[in-house]
Amino acid sequence: MRPRRRYNGRTLPYEKSSPTSIDAAIVTARPKITASLAEAQSQLGRIVLGKPRQVRLALACMLAGGHLLLEDVPGVGKTTLAHALAQTLGLQYQRVQFTSDLLPADLVGVSVFMRETSDFRFHRGPVFAQLVLADEINRAPPKTQSALLEAMAEHQVTHDGVTHALPVPFFVIATQNPLEQIGTHALPESQLDRFTMRISLGYPDPAFERVLYLGGAAKQEATPVMNAEQVVALQAAVARVYASPALVDYVLALVQATRAESGFAAGLSPRAGLALLACARAWALLDQREMVVPEDVQAVFAPVAAHRLLPSGQGAAPLDRLVASVAIP
Repeated sequence: MRPRRRYNGRTLPYEKSSPTSIDAAIVTARPKITASLAEAQSQLGRIVLGKPRQVRLALACMLAGGHLLLEDVPGVGKTTLAHALAQTLGLQYQRVQFTSDLLPADLVGVSVFMRETSDFRFHRGPVFAQLVLADEINRAPPKTQSALLEAMAEHQVTHDGVTHALPVPFFVIATQNPLEQIGTHALPESQLDRFTMRISLGYPDPAFERVLYLGGAAKQEATPVMNAEQVVALQAAVARVYASPALVDYVLALVQATRAESGFAAGLSPRAGLALLACARAWALLDQREMVVPEDVQAVFAPVAAHRLLPSGQGAAPLDRLVASVAIP
């Protein structure tokens, strides 16, 4: 009988089925891809100072095939993180500055009449990039915000009855300012749910801020250490990271706990549960493991769940307390 594995001093449950193996192409290239992924985290850490957890969460969100919402005050490095991530991973990058007069066509594209051929030709908008930065998304009106919905959910855009596929990989990073600031519009719940994670960078520690003032981060230039094909291969590898039935039951118990909490207007949806499991798989892959453990789920639970759980006004329990209330299998 195969011996049970241990993690952090805990014996993991034995399953009759072995973890799903990553396909041969990924196995062959794994040493190079793993080294590149480690270098990507290191380079991002030199540019976004003092935020290793947020950098790792952003990478996990991308590898899980999701989209990321960065919410914070202006000037703490949200745009810097998005730009550095695109450059480091070697992805085609487009930035869209959302303003009150931005139209959906400015984002998706527009059909232009060509006199030479007497027909309309579709000119693609900035959404046709591998990494799209929707900067200050909540400064645009809801109609323009909703133009991202189909792109984020289906990885395609429909214009004049014609469907256009988006590049692979496709990753949206949106930044938003706190709602109490002037000129902001709250994102609708349906669009918030399209973002796999929401994270906040926060102010840097004084030691790292001093390095920033001395020009330490400004001297670091992001160079590509990976390419789009490697990112796609890693996303495929994430989907194959093994999650045991007991681990899936743990994710289900967490989701159901949010539904039983009277302090939330509504609990997590099945889509949120799938996002939680996908991000836990990505977190495990970043640890160079081929199976998910409960600590992976706990590490990504708050970024995945917090923006989906709207308070009902009855005083919801903090997420860390909710997680502690669910027994680990």
